[in-house]
Amino acid sequence: MTDSSSLTLWQPRLLALATAGLGDDGAHDINHLQRVWRNAALLLQQHAEADALTVMAACYLHDLVNLPKNHPERHLASRQAAALACRQLAELDFPEDKLAGVAHAIATHSFSADLTPTTIEAQIVQDADRIDALGAVGLARLFYTAARMDSALAHGTDPLAAHRPLDDKAYALDHIVTKLDKLPGKMQTRAGRALAEQRLAVLTDFRAAFAGEWGIAA
Repeated sequence: MTDSSSLTLWQPRLLALATAGLGDDGAHDINHLQRVWRNAALLLQQHAEADALTVMAACYLHDLVNLPKNHPERHLASRQAAALACRQLAELDFPEDKLAGVAHAIATHSFSADLTPTTIEAQIVQDADRIDALGAVGLARLFYTAARMDSALAHGTDPLAAHRPLDDKAYALDHIVTKLDKLPGKMQTRAGRALAEQRLAVLTDFRAAFAGEWGIAA
């Protein structure tokens, strides 16, 4: 277990490592990392058995390698981030007995990696990261990322995909149904599921309102 003084000691070091490796992706910037850690801290309140320092390190360093969503090696990014994080943490004399736990949490956080977290720390990190894809901030991140990928806002005549296959690569609005509304059911912790369900309601309401304003009744 980790006491609060260790968290206070390591947080600025982790922040420095994370900041040094950030690119220009505004959906995966330092604010995202801070939000993921805040989400994780909420979940840690329900899981006293989890090691908070392992969780904090994984939250701050999970995007050390961040490949675009349409990159052919996107599914490998979290494994690459885990290996890089361990090397950098070892150089800072991070507790050696926690490195494997940090690596596992980073490797399994990614949706595209399709890996199952087997420790409570990794489960918390995965939930905390996915919660940030929901709610008002998640909605903003969705459209920001869609713009970077040159996706349209929505299909011109069928925004809710009533008569066509969903395609979130072409239409940003489709992403709510193709991926985001499935996240609450994939949460690893009960507290994470409850928070995810609350935030999903923001996206569901937005999708209906968007369709109405687009000219199609929800």
